Amino acid sequence: MRLQLTSLAAAAFAFLVPPPSGGAPASQGCAPGNAGLTLPAGFCATLFAEGVGSVRHLTVAPNGDVFVAVEGRSGGVLALRDTNGDGRADITRRFGPGGGSGIALDGTHLYFATASEVVRWPWTPSRLEPDGPPETIVTGLPTGEHSAKTILLAGPNRLYVNLGSGSNSCQQRNRSRRSPGKDPCPELAERAGIWEFAADRAGQHESDGVRIATGLRNAMALALQPGTGRLFAATHGRDQLGDNWGYSDRLNAELPAEELVQVERGDDFGWPYCYFDQLQGRKVLAPEYGGDGKTVGRCAAAKQPLIGFPGHWAPMALAFYPGSRFPAAYRGGLFIAFHGSWNRAPLPQEGYRVVFVPFAGNRPAGGYSTFAAEAGNPTGLRASGIAVGPDGSLYISADGNGRIWKVTAGG
Repeated sequence: MRLQLTSLAAAAFAFLVPPPSGGAPASQGCAPGNAGLTLPAGFCATLFAEGVGSVRHLTVAPNGDVFVAVEGRSGGVLALRDTNGDGRADITRRFGPGGGSGIALDGTHLYFATASEVVRWPWTPSRLEPDGPPETIVTGLPTGEHSAKTILLAGPNRLYVNLGSGSNSCQQRNRSRRSPGKDPCPELAERAGIWEFAADRAGQHESDGVRIATGLRNAMALALQPGTGRLFAATHGRDQLGDNWGYSDRLNAELPAEELVQVERGDDFGWPYCYFDQLQGRKVLAPEYGGDGKTVGRCAAAKQPLIGFPGHWAPMALAFYPGSRFPAAYRGGLFIAFHGSWNRAPLPQEGYRVVFVPFAGNRPAGGYSTFAAEAGNPTGLRASGIAVGPDGSLYISADGNGRIWKVTAGG
């Protein structure tokens, strides 16, 4: 789940908030063809909303209302409610200061992140619209290149914000052939990491926050593990090993890995000096810093990932599954929404799916498997957000599709 509350707080909050009249059950009828998705046997999908624009991250309130961040000039926050339990939203509201990617919800406020700021509205449970105007919690955040912001509420008064890098690999000339890297990379002081801010203090700037992890090129996908509160992230690896440094078509497509990591305070994951080569199972020195695809050097000190996915799949969102509605094999595991690749040519582009990673304790227990993709079109699903509802259903948003699906088991 994209947890926006601690486990105890969420349980108490859910107790206080009744579902809307006719609220959606754990399982409803399947849409024909599962509304265009291929799913494992025993699962069912409905098209919860369509034609809703560039929908990014989403979160689900304890009463089943869905709040979605929408990019673009006509973006903002999209609020959706299913009043008759058929798996489709029939009440819609829009509000907000413009396009954004990050969204989070607690018992009293709804948070939204644009490219340069984080705002929040006072919010009453069971309402689809805020109780008053927004206040700006953090402003003046860096923009350019990887400017979309992911936010995560992480316990008492803690707000995590992903600040993606301003370049591909911190070259002297960004994305240019054979241009060496800046050493040290000046971006690391204010980008390419995860920052912590106070969740209730207005008017903060980046200098008011604390960097808790660095060397993450663009950690768009963040989640807390239920029960442990551990922070997990999936980050976008760098591009253009072929165009800029002469790597083979195969290696340019497969490298570097998209990394799933567990984050502790003070961690350094190595960008831009290092990248993870999942074919070798280790981090190696980037060519901008003298690497030859094999040398480890300074990268021996960088934290290793839990899993390395194929290159350029673009992980966008994480959701742990704490519910009991899905089969036992899914409980405690992790769903990852991938947006799909662009830098694998001339090899076929890949990604474009939602995958599932089983967990044992705080580590993956085996490999990953594809959970959802677009039927008949391997590059069709541009998954951008994922969240678990209070009834145990799974919501998938896709910005390139302008759709949100609701997936249930046993339909």
